[in-house]
Amino acid sequence: MQQLIARNVLLSRAVATARNRLPDTRAIAQRLGPGLITGAADDDPSGIATYSQAGSQFRFGLVWTLLLTTPLMIGIQMLSARIGWVTGEGLAANIAKICPRWLTMTLVTLLVVANSINIAADIGAMAEAAHLLMGGTQVVFIVAFGALCVLGQVLFSYERSVRILKWLTLALFSYFAVLMVVQVPWRQATVESLQPWAFFPTDVKASDYASMVVAVLGTTISPYLFFWQASQEVEDNHRRPDVAVLRLVPAYAREHLYRIKQDTYVGMSFSNIIALCIVLATAVTLNLHGITNIQTSAQAAEALRPLAGEFAFALFALGIIGTGLLAVPVLAGSAAYAVSEVFGWKAGLSHGFHEARGFYAIIIAATGIGTLVSVFEVDPIKALVWSAIVNGVISVPIMVVMMWIGQSPRIMGELTISRRHRFFGWAATGVMAVAVAVMFLTA
Repeated sequence: MQQLIARNVLLSRAVATARNRLPDTRAIAQRLGPGLITGAADDDPSGIATYSQAGSQFRFGLVWTLLLTTPLMIGIQMLSARIGWVTGEGLAANIAKICPRWLTMTLVTLLVVANSINIAADIGAMAEAAHLLMGGTQVVFIVAFGALCVLGQVLFSYERSVRILKWLTLALFSYFAVLMVVQVPWRQATVESLQPWAFFPTDVKASDYASMVVAVLGTTISPYLFFWQASQEVEDNHRRPDVAVLRLVPAYAREHLYRIKQDTYVGMSFSNIIALCIVLATAVTLNLHGITNIQTSAQAAEALRPLAGEFAFALFALGIIGTGLLAVPVLAGSAAYAVSEVFGWKAGLSHGFHEARGFYAIIIAATGIGTLVSVFEVDPIKALVWSAIVNGVISVPIMVVMMWIGQSPRIMGELTISRRHRFFGWAATGVMAVAVAVMFLTA
């Protein structure tokens, strides 16, 4: 009888929650979380370097890739979040239900390798940007940023970590500000964006263009984002122990799936708008002034100084540091979630260090390896290439398995994905498969 009463109370709360969609700004901000942070983390220093290369080398000729990837990115990230919320388990744990043990271990191992390489590139870019702004020794900045990223996750609670990561998303507005500072020829940008074939650079090989298309796609749709957003939904569930029962209530399920949809739409749209700002800003300031060979995000910031002024340079450089402080914890955290789920370890930022030592050990190891690689001044372009190759190898099989999970009544129950969601999910998988094939053909 007591269990029945408790269940009825929970059902009443679920219905009340479903009806209480407050439209005010504070309520909307509270609904944003995993999707917003995931989208912002996608514009990490490595991504900024890729977008800067696209703008400086091809001007407005690759804007179409951002328009193409936006709905695909939304679809696949909504799927990862849905899997985490519905099953109450992270992506690696769900992959293990479908794939052989050896395949799951291989995919997770490659994810950790790719994330560690990406961390190295990001920390190196942050240190270089700090050096440009303040001077000093670059190695000191590398060690300081690596230590800061580790301590932030080990010492802070889940709630505080999420709040800090939300605030760090504001760093991306610096690129919107840069775009406001420079003069964009909007008519030219629109025409070249819609007809890229008509303005193809005469001195650029088709293989170079294809490689940059693949780089943009791989930067936008990355495996670590899948694992992070799914695991954050699981973390959020752990803070609400009654979710397992409430999930069975149609009104409650609709409410939370709507929240996931809203969060992901905002996060991924925000991510690609900022990417668009970076492409446009570098196209206007660098390409139109004959600067087409940008290797790193810090080089892009330095090149802006004489063309767009000190203010634009400072904003661009500060944005690199801010996005790096956001992205490195996401990269290390997604690796830690995946490894912990495969081995059955207790995982999550909601647990203290002594409760989840294995989980935090992976965070420390991934960030530490990335920091060490940065100290030895690894070539940032080689690091990005290797990271892109590894991500390309694992992204397609992971996305295929995600689609199987999303369509499986055995795993998802009555909350399997809709036909429209299947279309965009498989479209994203197909586009990434083509991109990976082109990457290997043009490597």
